Amino acid sequence: MGYAALLRAPHVTRLLVGTLIGRLPAGMTALVIALALREAGTPYSRIGLATAAYAIAAAIGGPILGRIVDLTGQPRVLLASATLAGGGYALLALAPGSPVAAPLGAAIAGLCMPPLEPCLRSLWPDVVEEKQLDTAYAFDSASQQILYVAGPLAVAGLAAAFSPSTALWTAAALGLLGSLVVATTAPARHWQAPPRAESAGLLGPLRSPGLVLLLLGLAGTGWAVGAQNVLFIAYAERHPGGLPGGAGTLLALAALAGLLGALGYGAATWKADTATRTWILALGMALGYLPLLLLPGPLPMAALAFLSGLGLAPLLAAAFILVAELAPAGTVTEAFAWLVTLFATGNAAGYAVSGALVDTSLHAVALCAVAGSALGGLLLLTTRHRLRPAQVALAA
Repeated sequence: MGYAALLRAPHVTRLLVGTLIGRLPAGMTALVIALALREAGTPYSRIGLATAAYAIAAAIGGPILGRIVDLTGQPRVLLASATLAGGGYALLALAPGSPVAAPLGAAIAGLCMPPLEPCLRSLWPDVVEEKQLDTAYAFDSASQQILYVAGPLAVAGLAAAFSPSTALWTAAALGLLGSLVVATTAPARHWQAPPRAESAGLLGPLRSPGLVLLLLGLAGTGWAVGAQNVLFIAYAERHPGGLPGGAGTLLALAALAGLLGALGYGAATWKADTATRTWILALGMALGYLPLLLLPGPLPMAALAFLSGLGLAPLLAAAFILVAELAPAGTVTEAFAWLVTLFATGNAAGYAVSGALVDTSLHAVALCAVAGSALGGLLLLTTRHRLRPAQVALAA
C-alpha cells in the first residue's frame, strides 16, 4: 500500500500535520532556551542548568503522561499538558534572566510536553488497515527527520527576525495548536486503550522483558546519534571552509538520508517478522556508522554523513510496530513514551561522553558513536528470541 493511498485515508493527513506542528517545539526548545537566556546575560552554567532541567523533566514526564492517556484517553491529557507546557514557555519568555523562574519554566515545559508522538503511534492501528501499518509508521518516522532540521531553523529565523523570546512564545503556541488539531479528531476522541493487563502493576509496559530489551537497544541508538552530532560539529570546526554550511550540512544530510530510508522501508514488502527486521536494521545502522572512523576529507565526509543517516528512521519505523506488539494490554501509549524517554536519555549520554572525548581526538568521538550503535544492535541480535510478541503473554 503506497503513501498516496495512506494520505487519502480518513484523518491521516490531519493527524500527521497536527502532530508535526505540536512536536515542533521539541526540536526548538534546547536551542531557544540557550539563546533566550544568553540574550538576558545569563552565564553558561545557568543555561546548562535550565536545558538540563528541561531534558530531565521531559524524560520523566513522558511515561507519566503516557500512562494517564492509557487510563483516561487522549484529548484532555493533550490539551491540559499543552496548556501547562505553554505556561512554562511563557515563564521562560517573561523572566529569562531569573535564576529561579528560568529553570522552573524549562522544567514545566519539559514535564508537560504534550505526548503527541506516543498518542499518534497508539492511534495508527485504529486509523489505517493492518496492511498499511508499516507504511504509516515509516511515514511517521520519516516526518520526524523533518523536525531535526525545521526546529533549529525556525528558532534561528525567529530569533534573527524578532527575538529569542518570540521563539519561546511561538513554541508555546505551536504546542497548543498541534495538540488542539489532534485532540479534536474523531480517532483521538474515540480512542480507548484495551483493558489493562492485571499483571502490569506499577511497572506497566516495563513488565514485558522483550520491551525492556528493545528499549535498551534503542537507547544505544540514541547514544550513537548524540555522539554523531558532536562528531559533526567538531569535525566542521577543524575543517573550516571545507564544506558549505559546516556541521549544519552534515546534520542535514544525515536527516535527509533518514527521511529517504524510512520512505523506502515503508514502500517495500517485507516477509520477515517485525522482530527480525528490527535487529537486522539495527545492525545495518551500525554498519552505516562504521566508515565514520575513517574521518576523510570534507566531501567524502559528507557522503559518509548521508550513509550514516540511512538506517535510523527505518529502524525506528520497525521498532514502533514492535513496541506495540510487545507492550502488555492497556499500556501501549506509555510504552511509546518510554521509547521516547530511553532514546532521549541515550542521546544525552552520547552527547556528554563524546563531548568529554572531543578534546582528546575526533577518532575517539567517532568510535563512541560507532560503539553505541553496535552495542545496541548486538543486544537486539543476541536477545532476538525475547523480542517475540509471545513474550508479552509470558510476562502477563
